[in-house]
Amino acid sequence: MVRRGFILLCFIGSAFGFQTAAGKEVSPQTGNERTISGFVTDSSNGETLIGAVVRISGTKLGAVTNKNGYFVLRNIPSGKHTLTCAYVGYRTREIIVDVQTGDATMTFVLSPQDIQATDITIEVNKEDEQKEIKISSVDLSSAQIEQMPSIGESDLFRALQYLPGILTSSEISSGLYIRGGTPDQNLILLDGSTIYNPNHLFGFFSTFNTDAIKDVELIKGGFPAEYGGRLSSVINVTNRDGNQNNFKGQASLGLIDSRLTLESPLGNGSILVSGRRTYADLILALLPKDPTNPLPDYYFYDLTGKITQNFGQNDKVFISAYGGADNLLYNTGALDFGMNWGNGAGAARWTHIFSDKIFSDLNVTASKYNSGFNGNEGGSNFSVFNSIQDITAKGSVEYYATDEHTFKFGFETSRYTYMYQQNYLGSGDSASSSPNDSSNVVVTDWAVSFYAQDAWQITPLLSMQFGLRSNWTRQSSAFTWDPRFSLRYILSDIVTLKASWGIYHQYLHLAARPDFEFFSVWLPTDSTVPAEEAIQYIFGVETHPLDGWDFNIDLYYKPLINVAEFKPYVYSGTTVNQIFSIGTGKAYGAEFFLQKKMGPFTGWIGYTLSWVTEQYSDINNGISFPPPYDRRNDIDVILSWRINSRWRVGAAWTFTTGQPYTAATSEYSIALPGQTISSEYTLPGAEDALRLPPNHRLDASAAYQTTIFGLASTFNLNIFNVYDYREIWFRYYDTSKNPTQVTDVLLLPIIPTFSLEVKF
Repeated sequence: MVRRGFILLCFIGSAFGFQTAAGKEVSPQTGNERTISGFVTDSSNGETLIGAVVRISGTKLGAVTNKNGYFVLRNIPSGKHTLTCAYVGYRTREIIVDVQTGDATMTFVLSPQDIQATDITIEVNKEDEQKEIKISSVDLSSAQIEQMPSIGESDLFRALQYLPGILTSSEISSGLYIRGGTPDQNLILLDGSTIYNPNHLFGFFSTFNTDAIKDVELIKGGFPAEYGGRLSSVINVTNRDGNQNNFKGQASLGLIDSRLTLESPLGNGSILVSGRRTYADLILALLPKDPTNPLPDYYFYDLTGKITQNFGQNDKVFISAYGGADNLLYNTGALDFGMNWGNGAGAARWTHIFSDKIFSDLNVTASKYNSGFNGNEGGSNFSVFNSIQDITAKGSVEYYATDEHTFKFGFETSRYTYMYQQNYLGSGDSASSSPNDSSNVVVTDWAVSFYAQDAWQITPLLSMQFGLRSNWTRQSSAFTWDPRFSLRYILSDIVTLKASWGIYHQYLHLAARPDFEFFSVWLPTDSTVPAEEAIQYIFGVETHPLDGWDFNIDLYYKPLINVAEFKPYVYSGTTVNQIFSIGTGKAYGAEFFLQKKMGPFTGWIGYTLSWVTEQYSDINNGISFPPPYDRRNDIDVILSWRINSRWRVGAAWTFTTGQPYTAATSEYSIALPGQTISSEYTLPGAEDALRLPPNHRLDASAAYQTTIFGLASTFNLNIFNVYDYREIWFRYYDTSKNPTQVTDVLLLPIIPTFSLEVKF
């Protein structure tokens, strides 16, 4: 039935192909209409620009560049036309194009300019917006991320935490809980490759190096049919291609780590290499050893590379790779252990323009996440290792059928390999002298998806996007269907209404404790449990009350079906239902977002009012309860002020309702018959029935731009937790004290950090 409805809507849509997106009625094709297509690039490095607006002067005809910097203007009357191209942070450019004798292919080259020093407004008509309706979507550039206060260095996931509807389990975690979804419900892509665990330093930093980032697209809900396999959101990160004109470099020296980025022309394209590494382990190696109070030996690194080649106007090839890992060693004599975790990913991508109407994208990716824990305690050796690996091929075709319809079709097929190894060898010289425990589980799975979607401009003011995605996995032996629907209506020049509905399925489960996302086990959906499912309802209002100001409101409601909760005290199992509790839940709320984008003074204020509940038959006596990431109120205030050409200062203040926790209600003791020594225990109360105190924090930053030996340089000062308010990480009970003592484990105090960046 859904499939028939989808085909019927496509058929009906084709009947309206005689009205342009600009609202100008034209007669059926006479043969004199032309097409103008091409790319928009940065003059300084040759990078394509995403979201640039191309318009024909004196008309309402316009287009916006896609993820590849490509645009198409169709049904242009033959003759000469003046085209203007505008992009925030770049000088607007005009070009005269003659399409008297045929279609035109061109490239707009825009020059950067500083939008912080002066107040610049770029006029963009509503009709110029992309036909693809973006619901709950935010685009961030590396420049925006770098301007936010941070610890040591700018970080993508910490920047995203300042947006409405996004929370973390604590201030030392980079796991994102988006609109009531858990971190494993976020689809995280790096140049098309899936990143399964984007955490460094026990979740303190994410794995993304901002020096290499070109664009970040965050879709908090209602994402289109081209994305699947997750319930909550999409974080699509695109790395920079590299400078196609000149050799360039950037280095940063900080208290925590150092970074180096190099880029250069290569062949008919470019190459970019970027890396960073912490060096606490190198400093510790130079210090005297204290065997009684040893310090852990720890470091992490990231290395990113990308090669871009242009084979004529119509073909581009991208080859990208990423590798990163954390390593920790700790030896006290009695206890010797090591931990390591990391990601590796690679992608080979080819984009081809068949004609001005057809744009294709083929991407073959490989990704692997692994974590390990091994050591020796009192002569007993132990080791735990787990990994997930996927090899994926996906392709899409974008068809600009008419001015009213843009179709997109695609497929995705993946082969997953899950591995879990556990070994324990007791004390002694042989297996016969002590108990041994070992397990080795390897599971493979195949997943196949197909999708189709249509962006339909019904009238000049009303547009709709609808799509359908089909999913199948071998382990579950089941098909699921995900219809998606979104609507946009331009109420006035300053008010736009948006709505979205969709069904989403997920076949992967993550077994991890909320405060230890870095050490996690991914498992597939098998025949013992159904796929997780979410239904998303979203209504949004976008307004532009003043020039340079945006004010948006989003309302959402998300029922959750067959969601999985890790059973914390289960240490073995052969099926997914033995490891996870399966239940239901719901998340709903309202987000308010006021933003000033341009001028010397920029920033935003965001407020979220939300509720999250879960219910499992074998948890909390089957009574629904709020999970730890249910925070009723969340306020974020981000300010940035460009004082002059050299100085920039910023501040970020956050406030969140305290997280729910399970409190102890009483204490009891157990002793063996005839013994007076007993073990003391606490009896927990209702699941997550109480809340910790609210959390709030102020961070500040200052940047000074200058030159050192003729090289552009920036001194950065960041102060984390300016007024030294210590967040409560968790609360525990010391039963050795009488009465039992309740202790709060506090997180980070005020931390100033400093770094120096040099460009050459």
